[in-house]
Formats: sequence, C-alpha cells, structure tokens
Amino acid sequence: MQQAKLVLEDGTIFTGQSFGAARETSGEIVFNTSMTGYQEILTDASYKGEIVTMTYPLIGNYGTNEEDIESYTSHVNGFIVKEFCQEPSNWRYQEKLANYLKEHGIVAISGVDTRALTKKLRTEGTMKGIITVTDKAENKLVTAAKEAPGLSGRDLVGEVTTDEIYNQGEENKEYQVVLVDCGAKKNIVRSLVGRGCEVIVVPATTSAEKILSYNPDGVMISNGPGDPQDVFYVVETVKELLGEVPIFGICLGHQIIGLACGAETYKLKFGHRGANHPVKDLATKRVYITSQNHGFAIKADSVADLDLEVTHININDNTVEGIKHKEYPVFSVQYHPEASPGPEDSHYLFDEFIELM
Repeated sequence: MQQAKLVLEDGTIFTGQSFGAARETSGEIVFNTSMTGYQEILTDASYKGEIVTMTYPLIGNYGTNEEDIESYTSHVNGFIVKEFCQEPSNWRYQEKLANYLKEHGIVAISGVDTRALTKKLRTEGTMKGIITVTDKAENKLVTAAKEAPGLSGRDLVGEVTTDEIYNQGEENKEYQVVLVDCGAKKNIVRSLVGRGCEVIVVPATTSAEKILSYNPDGVMISNGPGDPQDVFYVVETVKELLGEVPIFGICLGHQIIGLACGAETYKLKFGHRGANHPVKDLATKRVYITSQNHGFAIKADSVADLDLEVTHININDNTVEGIKHKEYPVFSVQYHPEASPGPEDSHYLFDEFIELM
C-alpha cells in the first residue's frame, strides 16, 4: 500500500498507509467513539469539513452496503483508523470499505495510533490537519495544515442541503411535516414517515412564508455541519415560524432554535461524537444513551432569562442537550433520536412531536 501522512497544525506527524482515494485533503480533525456505524458516519452531512478519527481499533470488518447510507453521498473530508479489515465478513456485506472509499473519493489513512491522536485532541482540543500521499516537505505540510479552513466563518449547510423540494411518504396523510434540510440524515425522514407523516423536504434557504404555504402540521429543523452562527438565514426563518406551527429541532436544528430564541452558542473543546453519550431528562430523571455528532453547543447561562427551559443535560459535562419553549410548541435536542448509527433509546421524541402536532 502507498504510504500516507497525517499532519496536524501543531507539527505532529503520523505515518501510515493510504487505503482510500490517493490525494490530499484537509479539515478539522475530530474523533468518534462508536464501535460500529462507520458507513453512516461517512455519509452523515454533519461531518462536512471534518476528518474523522475512529477510536475503535478495527474498522471495515462488516464491509459496506446500500441500506446504511444516510445521505446522497459521503461528506467527510477524510477518514483515520488504526487498522482496516481487508476481508470483511457479514451477511449484509456488498462491498469492501476500501473500495467504497476510493469510489467516493474519500481520503483515508490506516496504521495511525488513534489512541495517541484521540488523547491529544482531548487534551488540546480539535485541530486542523492534512492527510496526504505526496512527498512534500514536512514544514510545508504543517504550514498548509495551519492555513486550512476551520468550521466557523463558512456556510457548510449551503454545500450539503438539497437543491430541490421533494416529498416522502405521500401516502401518509395523517400529518404533513416540512423538513428544513440543513444536512438531514435519511433516518429522520424514515422515522417521520413510519409515524404516518408525509414529509416535504425543502432547502435550508426556504423562507418561512414558503414553508407556511404548505399548511404543515409541523416543521422539523434537521442536523447539519458547521457553526450555527453561520446559517443566520435559517435562524431568521425559525424566528418567523415561532408560534405559527409546532417545531422540532435536531442537533444543528437545536442550536438554530436556541439562537432564534435569543440564546448563545459556543464551540466545544473537542465535541461529542459517538453512540454512547449519556443524557439526563430533567423532568423524569431518566438517563438515555444517545448518538451524538456536534462540535458546538448552547450556552447554559444564556438560556436563563429567555422563554426557554432546559430539558436535558449531558451527564459527562453538563452541557445543554435539550430545550423547549415555555409558550410555543417548540422543542429540540442536541443528540440524534433517529440514531443510525447508535441506540434507539430516544425514538420516543418523534412520538412527542406527533402528539404536539
């Protein structure tokens, strides 16, 4: 296999082997603690602009298949693993991971000490980096890593949202939901359709007037990539929708709803990415194991004097994981109740949205 290098902006260099597309890529390096679900991670639009490190040491052992993709394409900027399996074995396996990565132009490196890399990111925070198969001088690679674009100051949602309006579940006429696609995963649509909803998926730039013209029973603000403060146009849309229709937000949608209601957001040191994050429901005191993927969060102290109530918190660091409006039928969660990958503990939130409608 061809040699590859992972170069961090602080000058740290890891040497490994290329097993994806043989080119150079840059992005913000993050880590995901899931043991499975790498295909869903690769096709989650929320990872746009990021190079994903898998902490589980063996990746690719069940191959890839057509059923587990969560978007129309892969969105990660790069993929880092300790060891990848060249001979997968699973009854659902259709293609080897390495072949999938090459076909979709995803740069990947194996043979990296992902334990050491993850410890560095946890200690120092996420940082920009480059994966390359070139033989450029290391000092030039470090400079390029430093100059690589970060997540803030960019409209990444505009790069992943749908170009056209389309419907799913037209035969389900019990409820009609407009899904504002900021990078929506397919399982959000499936979760709604499975509960009797016709889902109208619209671009993130769709106006509140256009959304309300469908006379929806509810509006969903989806997950997506980047800094929520860079999608001010969606924040303004939500402001106009408040009080007009029930709203449910997931991940980036949660942050957007917070901003629309006057809360503030900030960037986490290394984010929450994985399928094993404990979240406490403050009303019931029950703890749920959740699937998460975000690098930004709502400032807890910015919610205090607003018409918002914190409903869920992260057990690990007490960050805000859920909010609801005190007056309007609006609520949101920072994690992924649709899972894919991850536990299905929080599917009940879709039922709560149905009841709200």
